[in-house]
Amino acid sequence: MTEAITEPTLESRPCAHCGRPVPQRASAGRPFRYCRDNDGECQRASRNTRMRHRAAPGLAGQVARTWEVVDRLDQLVQTLTESLHDELSPAGVERQLAEIRAEAAQQAAAAHAERDEARRDADTARLAAAEAREAAAAADAQAAQARASADAAQAAARRDADARARADAERDAAQQAATAAQALREQADADRDAARRDAAGLRRERDDALRQLADATAAAAAARADAERATRSAADAIAQADRFRGEAGQARAAQQHAEQQAAARAAETADARERLAAAHTAREAAEAAAAAAAQDARRDAAAADRARRDADAAAARAGDLQARLDAARADAAHAADRVAQLSAQVSDLAGALARLAPPAPAPAAAPAAPAARGEAVTAP
Repeated sequence: MTEAITEPTLESRPCAHCGRPVPQRASAGRPFRYCRDNDGECQRASRNTRMRHRAAPGLAGQVARTWEVVDRLDQLVQTLTESLHDELSPAGVERQLAEIRAEAAQQAAAAHAERDEARRDADTARLAAAEAREAAAAADAQAAQARASADAAQAAARRDADARARADAERDAAQQAATAAQALREQADADRDAARRDAAGLRRERDDALRQLADATAAAAAARADAERATRSAADAIAQADRFRGEAGQARAAQQHAEQQAAARAAETADARERLAAAHTAREAAEAAAAAAAQDARRDAAAADRARRDADAAAARAGDLQARLDAARADAAHAADRVAQLSAQVSDLAGALARLAPPAPAPAAAPAAPAARGEAVTAP
């Protein structure tokens, strides 16, 4: 008689939203409350309904808020269940065992590496101890050499002290010489400044003299031009006076001729009398013009004389200014020579100070000879 194999029937529960039966899992776990074949539509619809009713007053709102809390708790329980299933399932346990084995293997490898490193450190320490013993022996030899070098260094230090005392004495003498040189330099600077001021004053005087010379030259040129114009005017006036004198002589000759004709011809007509009167008038006018021309000529001659005197005075003043300019140039050249002499003296003093400065004493060094040669180093 064969026994019929009965398959376990899956338990189902109604959906909390639409009421359709929802198949449940055969194993232990949280039951499914909503339909699973519609991509969570029933769960979203139930949540939306509760969201609409949660703000309602009274019992409906409290129930909606309670169901919301229940949903959140269900989500937390589901998350916790999945985590526990992942950790406590055979696959999770195998994964944890593999991680533990890998960590143990790493620790064992690290322990082996530390052991090997400790062995290498021990070998290195033994070698270092041997080298330290050799170095101690070499240090003893170097200490002996150092003592000899110290003795030589002390002797060199005494010699350096004597040399330093002599250098101090020379330095004091050099400082005294430097003080004297500084005083000379200050005096030279003062003389140089005074010479510069004198040269500047001489340059100003020279510039003033040049300006005065230029003014005098311009005045002399103007005076010469005035004199030339006056001379030309005087010459013109003299020529005009000569011409008027000639006309007056001609008038006198005409008058004499007319008088002779009047004496010879007593019964001359009225026309002759009129010509005689006209001749008298012309003679008087010619004499007046000659007198005026002579007076103008005298005035022009006087103006020409004054212009000549002004030109001579301007020439004399120009000569004086030229002499002063030459003297100023000579003073400036003398001042420049004095400045050059003072500069040479300052340079000589600087060179003397540089020669008097004591050289810096070189420090005496006592080098230690290498231990391999084993020779004692003596100070120079």
